[in-house]
Amino acid sequence: MQISITGHHVVVTDSMRAYVHKKMDRIVRHFDQLIDVHYLLSVEKLQQKAEATLKVRGGDIHADAVAEDMYAAIDALADKLDRLVKKRKEKDTDHHAEEGRRARH
Repeated sequence: MQISITGHHVVVTDSMRAYVHKKMDRIVRHFDQLIDVHYLLSVEKLQQKAEATLKVRGGDIHADAVAEDMYAAIDALADKLDRLVKKRKEKDTDHHAEEGRRARH
């Protein structure tokens, strides 16, 4: 899995980069089928914004979060991504949907 981190109007420091990698470990623990991850950290006026796009089999997962502090924005983004990844994983392993598809054919 490749993780790329880009800054827009903000310099991505080594501590920010390490923090993003630390937060991604939790997401990878729940969903190990990630192909590629792209983070975009930006500053718009007084708000810090963190966005991420996760490329997975079957489509992309995108989320963003805004906060007054970049680390808080990364935390909120990690929570959103974790929920979305769990939802995708449940959808992929929904056995009831598989039974319904078999019954129609």
